[in-house]
Amino acid sequence: MDNKRVNSQNYLHFLYRLEAARKLPGATKLDPLEERMLSCLAPAWHLGKKITVLEAMKNCSHMSSTTAHRRLKSLRRKGFVELFADEDDNRIKYVRPTDIAHQYFANIWQCIEESKAS
Repeated sequence: MDNKRVNSQNYLHFLYRLEAARKLPGATKLDPLEERMLSCLAPAWHLGKKITVLEAMKNCSHMSSTTAHRRLKSLRRKGFVELFADEDDNRIKYVRPTDIAHQYFANIWQCIEESKAS
């Protein structure tokens, strides 16, 4: 089998496993923009950076600031992110992932690993 076909097949396995994981009982449903927002924020979180609400909204340049703010609010309601105030200036709020977000990332990684193994 040529390399292009193998890559395509691996990607399809990943998509199937991801869809199956999304349908598991108890899985919190995220819309595509919420998923995209988490994907935009994950690299900064991985580096241990503090991200303000405004930076989070700007970081997702593919959506308007209004849409980004709505998605941050919905991610907060669903328990994926939490806000905390700056120690020196209570007007500044930071966004950080919760355990639910970390579990979400772990589930995505597990889908990738399983698709590579098959």
